[in-house]
Amino acid sequence: MNAFTYRGGILCADNIALPVIAEQVGTPCYVYSETRLRDNYRAFAEPFASLNAMVCYAVKACPNVAVIRALASCGAGADVTSAGELERALHAGVAPDKIVFSGVAKTRAEITMALKAGIHQINAESIPEMRVIGEVAASLGLRAPLALRVNPNVAAHTHYKISTGEMGTKFGIDSTQLPEAMGLAKTLPGLDLKGFQVHIGSHLFDYNNFREAYGKLADMVRDWREQGFDLSRLDLGGGVGIPYDGQTQAPFGDYAAVVHATVGNLGCELAFEPGRRLVGDAGVLLTQVMYDKQGTAKRFLILDAGMNDLIRPAMYEARHSIWPVRECADDAQPADVVGPVCETSDLFGEFYLLPGVGQGDLVAILQAGAYGAAMASTYNGRPLIPEVMVSGDTFRVIRKRISVAEQIGWEE
Repeated sequence: MNAFTYRGGILCADNIALPVIAEQVGTPCYVYSETRLRDNYRAFAEPFASLNAMVCYAVKACPNVAVIRALASCGAGADVTSAGELERALHAGVAPDKIVFSGVAKTRAEITMALKAGIHQINAESIPEMRVIGEVAASLGLRAPLALRVNPNVAAHTHYKISTGEMGTKFGIDSTQLPEAMGLAKTLPGLDLKGFQVHIGSHLFDYNNFREAYGKLADMVRDWREQGFDLSRLDLGGGVGIPYDGQTQAPFGDYAAVVHATVGNLGCELAFEPGRRLVGDAGVLLTQVMYDKQGTAKRFLILDAGMNDLIRPAMYEARHSIWPVRECADDAQPADVVGPVCETSDLFGEFYLLPGVGQGDLVAILQAGAYGAAMASTYNGRPLIPEVMVSGDTFRVIRKRISVAEQIGWEE
């Protein structure tokens, strides 16, 4: 069930009318449904119940501690890409042995922190990084549980800025370098090679791309096992997309079938790193129309939320669904929905039909739970906006509005 639905003509999050949140918290703000977070986790995890699988939430998608904690309470681990994300995951109660550490530029301090915490696995992305991980582990008298992120050279057919599995990207170890990496893993005493990891990109709709990547990964496991390597883990990354404005997607069961068919018979522990899939449709950006501007060529609805609050449309040409908070059956004149930031790219989208919406009205930008608040900035001297968690009949602020005065205090 969609967490954001109309009740009596008013858009609600679970059982809370969004105007109530707007009145008490102010706009713009992010609103998350804890119910939807939990439902999304179960929908992802259940198809893999027969496999030895761990679901590690990709913290970068939405790093709010309350969001991490809600997913951890369902059984989720965490996929982190920095010491900051690792600290957030531990603070939220994620068990260290359910945390994987990804990223192409881990520092010695970050590696030390991860090893001392006793995390499940470090995903190494290059031969130089393997050497550093080995050195740090040896200096601590430890062996680092390691997976090698391999680059399968598979096109993800997604936006080029979030495609990571082809030759020429900064991610992963190319297949031509894998023999050297495997040899190094065998010789460095600080490394304990467990298996492989792959992540070909984000927001994928064609599950055949996963089939190709996972098929290559399965062949690698078989080949290197024949050469004497005890490979017991496969980290399959994340990347499964969600429908945004007008998009459609094959059932998630089709993705699960791909996993079972390609790597399900290898006897490996599996890990997944979903981010967007768990939080994307669990959040909205609640915002108010400041001005309804009729230009010579176009009509503009100018919001109090801007690209600094939600940068996905400017960065990825993403188009989110936008709904009026008060339902109206009237005809609507098309409008470009824009923000207040002094950039032409501060555009949420062109030619939206929003019946009954004009100056002073509330609208909700949907599918904003992933890479919304996480990528927000203070550009144009704007405050970081609140985040609100709704749980059935109640809601609470899980990050306050961070005023400009507070930001100035950080600088003096």
